[in-house]
Amino acid sequence: MGLFDNAVPGGNITKPLMIALGALLVGKMLSGRSAERPDQPQTPVPTDPAASDGGLLGGLGGLLDKLKTAGHGNVADSWVGTGQNQSINANDLGAALGPQIIREIAQRTGMDEQELLKQLSTALPGVVDKLTPNGQVPQQHQVASAFNS
Repeated sequence: MGLFDNAVPGGNITKPLMIALGALLVGKMLSGRSAERPDQPQTPVPTDPAASDGGLLGGLGGLLDKLKTAGHGNVADSWVGTGQNQSINANDLGAALGPQIIREIAQRTGMDEQELLKQLSTALPGVVDKLTPNGQVPQQHQVASAFNS
């Protein structure tokens, strides 16, 4: 997977997990199709139109905002910062993202919602850390490029 090889403990990001991460962070991956096929029609997603290019939450910034709003700002900041990444409980992540988002991603990946949350809570700290190597949140096109490589 390139950039994300060491993002998850064990270094294994499965295809459904990449689709889930892409659904959160990169709008082109919402349909479960590769971002390399932008000519394919996408399934409409009931979400904020401003988030259409940045996944279900409006990109990495939207994900971090959701976590901060839900009271997990210190955890999210640890992922972006240059220090040790704090973990997040799967149930806390689910509550922060909301049931509609979790349901949508579970449908797109074919994963059970609890398994999805378990894998996302394990993967997100490392993935966000890899996407923010200098402690700065990248622009949306940079996040999309990371998923395309």
